[in-house]
Amino acid sequence: MIGTLHLQIKQPMSKTNSSTIALNKRARFEYHLDERIEAGIALEGWEVKALRAGKVQFGESYVLLKQNEAFLFGCLITPLVSTSTHTPADPSRTRRLLLHRDEIDRLIGLVERKGFTLIPTAMYWKNGKVKVEIAVARGKQTHDKRRAEKDRDWDRQKGRLLRQKG
Repeated sequence: MIGTLHLQIKQPMSKTNSSTIALNKRARFEYHLDERIEAGIALEGWEVKALRAGKVQFGESYVLLKQNEAFLFGCLITPLVSTSTHTPADPSRTRRLLLHRDEIDRLIGLVERKGFTLIPTAMYWKNGKVKVEIAVARGKQTHDKRRAEKDRDWDRQKGRLLRQKG
């Protein structure tokens, strides 16, 4: 009788489903962020390749709601050198955000009635698709910004003191 051979197949290490492409760190300093919403984004092929290479800047970008659709303005995706030449690459084109109808209606109500603004805070991969995190935000005044800076400096000093003693 021939013995049976049991093979143990190693499963590949599981990657996290979402990995960050870019963060808008300036948004937390400039705005009070209230609520966050995840939206898809309509991209062209060369843009996806550029995002994989990390060629995106959206510190100055914002979201506008027009004709019951959401659009991302001011996001700069720099094309790679190997981008195809038969389609012109516009690095700062307006990109459509993919949201459900009820989400868009609720956002329109917040922006028009209550004076909020929509700011993109993060761009990341989720299940092979690019997602944009949008925050419903209210602008900070100068004294709020100074207060936040003071608090951040104090937290940094506190951490240093605790490390020195420990």
